[in-house]
Amino acid sequence: MRGFSFSWKRFIGITQVKQKIARGTGIPTTKSGMERKIGAAIVKMIFGAK
Repeated sequence: MRGFSFSWKRFIGITQVKQKIARGTGIPTTKSGMERKIGAAIVKMIFGAK
């Protein structure tokens, strides 16, 4: 079927729980999101806030 994909994580609600945690704590749950946040914190420590 075109345009149809199935995700078991979405089906049982893991995705929604992870989104709520990320929004509530401000900490991303994806690998790329964590890397981006850590990288930004390191740059901020080195160069300071502008």
